Amino acid sequence: MPRTYCLEVTGDFACFTRPEMKVERVSYDVITPSAARAVFEAILWKPAIRWVPTRIEVLNPVKWVSVRRNEVGSKVSVSNNGIYVEDDRQQRAGLFLRDVKYRLYAHFEMTGRNHRPNYPHLLNVVQDEEEEPLHRQSNTPEKFLNMFERRVAKGQCINQPYLGCREFSCDFRLIEKPVGESTPINETRELGWMLYDMDYNSPADPMPRFFNARMVNGAIKIPDWNSEEVRG
Repeated sequence: MPRTYCLEVTGDFACFTRPEMKVERVSYDVITPSAARAVFEAILWKPAIRWVPTRIEVLNPVKWVSVRRNEVGSKVSVSNNGIYVEDDRQQRAGLFLRDVKYRLYAHFEMTGRNHRPNYPHLLNVVQDEEEEPLHRQSNTPEKFLNMFERRVAKGQCINQPYLGCREFSCDFRLIEKPVGESTPINETRELGWMLYDMDYNSPADPMPRFFNARMVNGAIKIPDWNSEEVRG
């Protein structure tokens, strides 16, 4: 059985945007599996492993805040040579979460890949200070277990973990034993269809996949990616 790690994450604000909301940002009630995966990847990402979230525990009551903020309507790219904020500014309302606190459970699986793909968003990934040169490494689960534990103990991360939007950064700590820790909220309810993650089997046309989320006594069980509960 793969080893499951538990991270406690806290943040002042969070926004796990519902894809059906085309203009305004409206968050799901709780963190999504893809956002939970991103927190673990922010601490340790390697081509040879894939993080698999299995459980979410909600530790603080669900609170909302409505915020109106300025955004820009386009992205900076090589083709447009930058943007002029004054000409592209858009004011949008958002319904965000506030004072959030979760316990996230996940393990990793080996992918069998040893090389780093040419993904632009990973170009700033740096090699671990204590890591051997890539051509000398043998990828084993134990190596990545030690690497993750070392990094999380030191508070190291590839990029600052965030809760849905990059401006909503979060703090994290590893929970060795949940005994004596705060308990999930005493609430059970249906959360409806929630984004699970993106399916990149066709990289040129990634498709979202969803699952029918249910919170039982503050805990959400995340089904297996290949189960019938996850639908495209």
